[in-house]
Amino acid sequence: MPAETEKQGLIYNMAAEDPETDGPRSYMPDELQHPHSKFSQWKFKLFRVKSMEKAPLPCETQPEKEVSLDIPLPAGSKAEADHGVGPASVMKLCLGGKSKENVEAGRRVDMKLQEMGTHMDHLRCLCRVCGTALRKVKGPVHDVHGDLDDVTKCALRKMGCRFTNWREVIMKVFKVDVSGDTESIHPLSFCHRCWMVAIRGGGVCSFTRTKIPEWKPHSSHCLLCFPRKASFQRTGRKRSKVVPRAQVLAKRTRWDHGGSIAVGEKRVLRPFGDSHGPTSRFWRKTSIQRDQWVRNITRCQRDHLSTKLIAETLPVDFVVSFTCLVCDHLLSDPVQSPCGHLFCRSCIIKFTHVLGPRCPACNSSYSPDDLIPPAKTFLSALYSLPLLCPCNGCGEHVRLDLFKAHCLSHELEKDAHQHSSEFDNCLLANKGGRPRQHLLSLTRRAQKHRLKDLKNQVKVFADKEEGGDVKSVCLTLFLLALRSGNEHRQADELEAMMQGRGFGLSPAVCLAIRVNTFLSCSQYHKMYRTVKATSGRQIFQPLHTLRAAEKELLPGFHQFEWQPALKNVSPSCYIGIINGLSGWMSSLDDAPADTITRRFRYDVALVAALKDLEEDIMEGLRESGMEDSACTSGFSVMIKECCDGMGDVSEKHGGGPAVPEKAVRFSFTVMSVSIQAEDEQEEVTIFREPKPNSELSCKPLCLMFVDESDHETLTAVLGPIVAERNAMKESRLILSVGGLLRSFRFHFRGTGYDEKMVRDMEGLEASGSTYVCTLCDSSRAEAAQNMVLHSITRNHDENLDRYEIWRTNPFSESVDELRDRVKGVSAKPFMEMQPTLDALHCDIGNATEFYKIFQDEIGEVYKKSNPSREQRRCWRAALDKQLRKKMKLKPVMRMNGNYARRLMTLEAVEVVCELVPSEERRDALRELMKLYLQMKPVWRATCPAKECPDQLCRYSFNSQHFADLLSSTFKYRYNGKITNYLHKTLAHVPEIIERDGSIGAWASEGNESANKLFRRFRKMNARQSKAFELEDVLKHHWLYTSKYLQKFMEAHKDSAKAMQATINPIEIQDDEDMSVEVTEC
Repeated sequence: MPAETEKQGLIYNMAAEDPETDGPRSYMPDELQHPHSKFSQWKFKLFRVKSMEKAPLPCETQPEKEVSLDIPLPAGSKAEADHGVGPASVMKLCLGGKSKENVEAGRRVDMKLQEMGTHMDHLRCLCRVCGTALRKVKGPVHDVHGDLDDVTKCALRKMGCRFTNWREVIMKVFKVDVSGDTESIHPLSFCHRCWMVAIRGGGVCSFTRTKIPEWKPHSSHCLLCFPRKASFQRTGRKRSKVVPRAQVLAKRTRWDHGGSIAVGEKRVLRPFGDSHGPTSRFWRKTSIQRDQWVRNITRCQRDHLSTKLIAETLPVDFVVSFTCLVCDHLLSDPVQSPCGHLFCRSCIIKFTHVLGPRCPACNSSYSPDDLIPPAKTFLSALYSLPLLCPCNGCGEHVRLDLFKAHCLSHELEKDAHQHSSEFDNCLLANKGGRPRQHLLSLTRRAQKHRLKDLKNQVKVFADKEEGGDVKSVCLTLFLLALRSGNEHRQADELEAMMQGRGFGLSPAVCLAIRVNTFLSCSQYHKMYRTVKATSGRQIFQPLHTLRAAEKELLPGFHQFEWQPALKNVSPSCYIGIINGLSGWMSSLDDAPADTITRRFRYDVALVAALKDLEEDIMEGLRESGMEDSACTSGFSVMIKECCDGMGDVSEKHGGGPAVPEKAVRFSFTVMSVSIQAEDEQEEVTIFREPKPNSELSCKPLCLMFVDESDHETLTAVLGPIVAERNAMKESRLILSVGGLLRSFRFHFRGTGYDEKMVRDMEGLEASGSTYVCTLCDSSRAEAAQNMVLHSITRNHDENLDRYEIWRTNPFSESVDELRDRVKGVSAKPFMEMQPTLDALHCDIGNATEFYKIFQDEIGEVYKKSNPSREQRRCWRAALDKQLRKKMKLKPVMRMNGNYARRLMTLEAVEVVCELVPSEERRDALRELMKLYLQMKPVWRATCPAKECPDQLCRYSFNSQHFADLLSSTFKYRYNGKITNYLHKTLAHVPEIIERDGSIGAWASEGNESANKLFRRFRKMNARQSKAFELEDVLKHHWLYTSKYLQKFMEAHKDSAKAMQATINPIEIQDDEDMSVEVTEC
């Protein structure tokens, strides 16, 4: 038998050497030519049988003998043969006829394909894990890439292994990664002996030492195709070259003489094929054998559709244009090469891996990256091909793009019918005798025994459809059973518990309810016990589960890394709330601190804020159309910093050191997250804070009991924060977001500061100074004389240089000369701030000025000079009385934001005009307020270019008109003087918006509105020690700003109603009555 096989292979090689042979895949790059092809050619000629030289070509085979061929020809091949246009002729046109070079390329490809086919046949007989021949091991053969069968899965799960496929088991047991295996290099099966090793190890380890072979691609020295003989290695004799034996005529029986092919008067060898039986034999076509070799490489017969399925009779050339040039099937996920030929994506990838990057049609080289989808017009024509459904009894004509869905519907119907029949067979029939006991009356063991088959079916369904979640499948079945039995109330409770709302709230929801309703521990625990005792259900979770949930939301839970590492900052990631005075004793000569402060480490707080925005960041990447896996670097995060005093926060409770009852909060807001792709020049914003001035987006970083006017203490407490911020500017954060490590860079803008805080931090003189502005060097007189034409000149570095001049006085100038040179810098600038205008305090400052203008107009100060204090008091009383009577505005000791918003309206001007005697002055007041209201949206809007583009364009004109009114009609008040915020409003707003894009988005309103939160959280966490009290306030304030908890509050905002319905349930009507009412309606 081996000799006969060798003779047949040799005969076929001789046929492949015929110069007249050609086919659709006559190609082979020179790089992939067999290294010993030249020697094999002359050896083949040396031992060639002379009668073989006149063997007929495949194209000269008699047509009547093709009928007896064992391999059936496809319909397309028959049609091509009838018209004389076959794959070989099409390829001849591509190759330019039967030139000598094309014929040689076809020979080399045939040899290469034959070698690869033989090599892959050898691989299919071996075990992937141990390399043993499969026929030598008793037992079934297992697929390396297949899923675990029920028996194996059950056995492994008993030993704690939860894997569902063999790839994971082999990786765990034998430490071999088979996910990237290819059929041309690795076997696709493993033996039963390795299966036993995996089972004995429980799917996690191996108790026997298995030697894993190293699988290499096929080459001229392949040990599978050319095995070494151990006898030569043992004896040490020189191995002689294998010489092909001369052709031997096959033995013919009496009835076999007619099977040979006669040429002239000589007889030739038997054709390739079966040598048993009196069937007629002829030369096997080279193209058919080549198709079989290619089929072994691609192995796409089960996935791709044949051209036989085309329902209509179409022209042959038209069908060939929709056929893959590798597998001869209809194109599936087609790709186009640079030379214009079309292939299936999977087929060309496998073919390229085996035979190199050459086009199967024209033999031109290409790169796998050059494969592109064809034109949409061609795809629409391809997908509109009518196919005939092969299912019995169907016979429907279906489009190509709907064909798989149509066949899948047949399979689902077949599976449903099969499952229903199997379920009917599993039902136990009571054949008489003792009556069958009810399921609930049985013991647990008996229940398991009776429901064993049903449990296995549910388990199989859960593994196949729901990822192994048997609990969800069972709960859903129970829910459907309750609905079908009209048990809607119990079904509602079960559905609410499954969805995590209403009944049995999750710990995160309970934590969000507690934080947003400002419940203390005792209050929440009392509510928890009351609801549980009243309703009989545990709707709210106990306190210890809430504490476990809040750990994931607070800073210090997530791991991260800085590259390079931050200077003078600990690399530890798990740092929670720390004392803001740590390290103070050694730096201040052991002076006791008269303040209490608690804070988060700046970098740890930023990490927690980014993890809180993880869902929003990933959603932004999807909406912008970016590939998630490709966006791992280039992220930029813009941070807005705010710091302001909260005034008097004194409480009657609490002990500890004598500290001032004034507090300061330092907070930050993540304004935007943007990314710059590699191929794009501009950054793409993937997240932008929708409410930048809300108290829900302003995250607290540091709380301290200190007076904001105490510059020394304030700068000492904020010193470490400034150092951490400066270190983060020079580094980048490596953090896991969306399952991938991504790098972030931070940009800080200190814009949320009022006038007083800016002057303290930048070392400027107080707000009553001659130098009126913190943005420019103008004096108060210059600003009053020229109200509009000014530009921003101050910055942090320039203030530092001016402080050095002030400190050293290098020119030996007098105090007035030196003060004029440094423009009001009298202390060392401490914290870098963005030169800008705070919109909230601008509104308050301007409202204060308009309040004084109203008083002056009521008293007609433009006619008088130097009115007395009593006169001004009378005018103020009249104004307050009028505003309280007409607008219900109660007088305030100090102007605040709410009063300013009500005062700066046209309605308030009309009310004030009732007290102004002159009609001309009334018109001037109305005109002044109208201009102000046209300018106000520009600095209050979050994005003025989108929200108020008309007011933005007219701002310069309106500000000039406003300034003219002040300098003419109201000259009595603005002769040589002007307020700070009114100067900034008229002079610097357009320049700031042109630089930053907005003023209102960078305001400190979020930090200011959180002052009342401090007081509420302080009452919520009243304790004996102010230190622990401040720590609790900082923790709960951070949780209050968590986006994660805010989403839960939005989803469960009706939890109070659900709780009330649980405590006092309302009896509803029967379902029958309800159905009658619905029918009547």
